[in-house]
Amino acid sequence: MHPFSSAEAFLRSDIPWKASCLVLDIHLDGMSGLELRRELTRAGSALPVIFMTAYDSVVSEQQARKLGCVAYLLKPFTATVLVEAIEQGGV
Repeated sequence: MHPFSSAEAFLRSDIPWKASCLVLDIHLDGMSGLELRRELTRAGSALPVIFMTAYDSVVSEQQARKLGCVAYLLKPFTATVLVEAIEQGGV
């Protein structure tokens, strides 16, 4: 696991091309999680993404699903729910 302080820090690293799954908060400072996913897609990444949020909305969930997330999790969630989402995503 490699935590990052921001989406921008993640993009500056070499992890986007090495990771097997991305667990991503929708609401980040700076670039949002949804924007990060769009950027990764534009760059050719098919990295599976699990979105999480404490601020659920129909619009956010629709956008996340349109971007191809393997799961959309509402905080708080258990470790079991996260592991199941990762396994469901084929990771």
